[in-house]
Amino acid sequence: MAVTRQGKSASNIHIGIGGWNYAPWRDNFYPAGLAQARELEYASRHLTAIEINSTYHGTQKRTSFANWRDATPDGFVFSVKASRFATNRRVLAEGSDSISRFIDSGIAELREKLGPVVWQFAPTKQFVADDFEAFLNLLPTSVEGVKLRHVMEVRHESFMCDAYLKLARKFKAATVFTDSPKFPSFADLTSDFVYARLMNADEKVATGYAPKVLDQWAQRASAWAGGKSPDDLPRVEDEPAGKLKPKEAFLFFINGAKERAPAAAGALLERLGWVPTEAVPMKASTPKPPAAKKIAVVKTVTRKPAATKTVARKTA
Repeated sequence: MAVTRQGKSASNIHIGIGGWNYAPWRDNFYPAGLAQARELEYASRHLTAIEINSTYHGTQKRTSFANWRDATPDGFVFSVKASRFATNRRVLAEGSDSISRFIDSGIAELREKLGPVVWQFAPTKQFVADDFEAFLNLLPTSVEGVKLRHVMEVRHESFMCDAYLKLARKFKAATVFTDSPKFPSFADLTSDFVYARLMNADEKVATGYAPKVLDQWAQRASAWAGGKSPDDLPRVEDEPAGKLKPKEAFLFFINGAKERAPAAAGALLERLGWVPTEAVPMKASTPKPPAAKKIAVVKTVTRKPAATKTVARKTA
């Protein structure tokens, strides 16, 4: 079931979820009988992007990135969460080896399907201008001929300042807008693309977010893609004046009530004019039953026991 777009701005809007192997989704997203090995194949034909989170916890095989690329349709995009060993450290400027190890791990195998690289910082990590600039200076702009785009997920309120925004813009690094009451959320634009992680889903709502809220996110995504800045999101700076350049927008329903993420992403895609092109969901092929084994019949021959001769012996 592939997804096609309708509308002018849909081509630079990417909507998705975090990961694709999650047990509760086998009850409310994946069709019954779908092999787990085909879950990415199915998800990538119902959504337009996925954020790979396993890369945050450990190094993935180069062949895995190539397999993920080949399992997904043209136009699909993966964002990749960078290794925690590069960001969860006291001095960010000392993370060169960890950054290189992650960048060279094989993410270039995603080729044209590689989206932004997400660098997530701990909620306790405060903004120190010199150290953060040194970190940004370590991030390469390409790997193996593939362009790299970086986005910062900063989770401490000290980043809500002009100095941080100036640094991010200097290095053309985007800033995650985190829709969550747990972390600071500010929609100041710092790059030529926008990245939102929507983490405020409600498990009691079938689509995670209420219909009116999804309408608002559809309007915001369209505004970014059309060269406008939504006027209903918090910022550090005043709203930018005049028309902006169109932005490529990435929105992921992630964390929160994670079991609702696929439904939320699908509902937002529908509002943006994206519709499925196949009516029949993909199913795993039914394996042929194994051929019956031939059982050899062994004839059992029963023989009478030989007669026993009794010999009388004299007793001494």
